[in-house]
Amino acid sequence: MPEQPHGLRPDADTFTRFGATGTILDPAGLLAATRGGPVELFDGTDFPAPVRRVRLSMRRYAEDGKPVHRFAAEIRTVATADAGDNPAAWLLAGVSPVGLLLARRLVAAEPAAGRVFEQAGRVMAEASRRLGLAAPPAPAAYPDPTGGPRADDPAGAAVLHEAAELGLTPVVRSTDATDGEGPMVTLRASVPGDAVTPAHLRVAFELVLQVVRELAGDEPEPAVLRGRHYLLGGQPERAKGRRPGPAAGAAPPSADVTLDQVGGLAEVVAQFREIAVSFQHPDVMARWGARRPQGILMYGPPGTGKTMLARALANEIGADFREIRTPEILDKWLGGSERNIKQIFRDARRWREPTVMLFDEFDSIISYAGAGGDAASQAVNAVAGIFKQEMNTLIEENPNVIVVATTNFPNRVDASLIRSGRFDVKLSIPAPDETGRTEIITKMIRELIDRHEIPPFRMFADDVDPADLAARTAGMTGADLREVLRRVQLAKAMREAVDGAPAGPITQLDLTDTAAALRRS
Repeated sequence: MPEQPHGLRPDADTFTRFGATGTILDPAGLLAATRGGPVELFDGTDFPAPVRRVRLSMRRYAEDGKPVHRFAAEIRTVATADAGDNPAAWLLAGVSPVGLLLARRLVAAEPAAGRVFEQAGRVMAEASRRLGLAAPPAPAAYPDPTGGPRADDPAGAAVLHEAAELGLTPVVRSTDATDGEGPMVTLRASVPGDAVTPAHLRVAFELVLQVVRELAGDEPEPAVLRGRHYLLGGQPERAKGRRPGPAAGAAPPSADVTLDQVGGLAEVVAQFREIAVSFQHPDVMARWGARRPQGILMYGPPGTGKTMLARALANEIGADFREIRTPEILDKWLGGSERNIKQIFRDARRWREPTVMLFDEFDSIISYAGAGGDAASQAVNAVAGIFKQEMNTLIEENPNVIVVATTNFPNRVDASLIRSGRFDVKLSIPAPDETGRTEIITKMIRELIDRHEIPPFRMFADDVDPADLAARTAGMTGADLREVLRRVQLAKAMREAVDGAPAGPITQLDLTDTAAALRRS
């Protein structure tokens, strides 16, 4: 499937096998992600009995100094109805013969394997006799391992043939799981080297479907998998780093937002990456006697992503994130606010893990220091004075902590509070320009597609044009753009809920009309 207009959807490979349809989202990205760790390709439950859940993953590792890619599938099943509560009986009379049958068919191209399976059949029969169990089907009930796949199953033969051509050597085993999730059949297939292609992803899953067919007792007709659809690589949290996520100014779906997911603020992101590096290499900093920034002040209009950026910095560093809210500091009783400030910094000096401490809406905590001579101004001055003292010594006493403050009104914060040595980095976070809005809209829509589009459902129509929408939303922040999308999503969901019929994908007209309505409100 070609990439969709404006790059909103990743490349996708759609295939049909055994009557089922499969879609692999962003196959090239999935393959690249294995360099960062294991990648879960699939985890689903829409399978015929006795299969109740299938998980398929891929990982890259080194064997004798050479790279190897391994596909591993776990196929959870339920015991047969006549096996009773005896796991051994189920294992011998149910899964093991099926596993043996699969192994025969999957390695049918290796004639020498026949002797191994004949011996395995004799062992199983003897084990059944000693346990007083019903004997498993005789080896003659299975296809001759030297005769290849069943002649009446060309689809299964095609899968095995393609797997052999791609160098996939599958191994099937059955176990009586002890983790409480039920018996399991596992399938493993490895590919030496880095010559792994999207075709390997597809065939690995087709091998899984072949195992499912055998477990379900499928014959070429009818096909127990017909009409089912499976999506591989559709969960971003299972293959991190492949797809962009929330954009600046948008409330992230979780606290896991990273700098990679920030749109429209390239210079700010670059500076935050430098700060993250200074945290991640304390030995180098110490060797040079270099002092990393102690404080960061971000200022700009509401909705531009200041708080989200602080969270992204914490995640980039691998630090804890602690947000200090106004009610935690301000106290109506005389001296209470000063005590609260002291306690917050006293706690911060004891933190041993890297921590980003955020003072959001800083101006509401400390503003107009030095202005006026009334009691209220003196109280503000006292709070500001304590804050200055605490910031003066924080980094020497605990270099693991970095203070981030945000404000919509920088003119309300006394300059002495945010001088260098206290807040070494001061960043303006403006409302995005047209280019920035295009990037933000694109990332927001990609995030929604990645989270909610499961074929055949389409959330957005092909006419959606982020650049055109950006041109029509001058002056809007990331938060405003997120609100446009939220309103359109809600309208579509409500229409479908009331009418009881699919509402159709979100179009460019839906977005532009909603943006215009938001501007008027």
